[in-house]
Amino acid sequence: MFKLSEIKELIELLDQTSSVHELEIESEGMKLAIRKPDRSEAAEAHVVPAAPFPYPFTPAPQPPAPQQIVGQAPPSPAAPQQETVSAPAEGTLHKIVSPMVGTFYTAASPDLPSFVSVGDRVTEKSTVCIIEAMKLMNELEAEVRGEIVSVLVENGQLVEYGQPLFLVKPES
Repeated sequence: MFKLSEIKELIELLDQTSSVHELEIESEGMKLAIRKPDRSEAAEAHVVPAAPFPYPFTPAPQPPAPQQIVGQAPPSPAAPQQETVSAPAEGTLHKIVSPMVGTFYTAASPDLPSFVSVGDRVTEKSTVCIIEAMKLMNELEAEVRGEIVSVLVENGQLVEYGQPLFLVKPES
């Protein structure tokens, strides 16, 4: 499995050279193709599994509905319920997203503490979780300096490519 840091390094190297415009690497049943974009198109990096995923997809469980406070009128069933967060508006927060499909783990093993929790400060190189894909454990780094405001997924939950995992309030 290609590590995210290795893919980023290859993209940077390709971007810095003017003589190479495309790179394809195949290793351990995985193929990585990186093509330098024309000015009108976006950069592409694809990791394609050699065989289809053998397990059916099961959507993540939905969080339970918030408890009703005694003396408060029940919410209207037609009105969507909004979660109130005491943190800054979501637009000012940095989302750490999953770089691949896999299983999200908060710690390196069940008997160890979580890499990060709400309120923890992280740096660009801080490991925040592990994504297991095809029996390979991939450490995910924060890539931003700041404070963890929210953990958006449960330990052991299946996550999708691009799915937000954490919200971080970046340092100014």
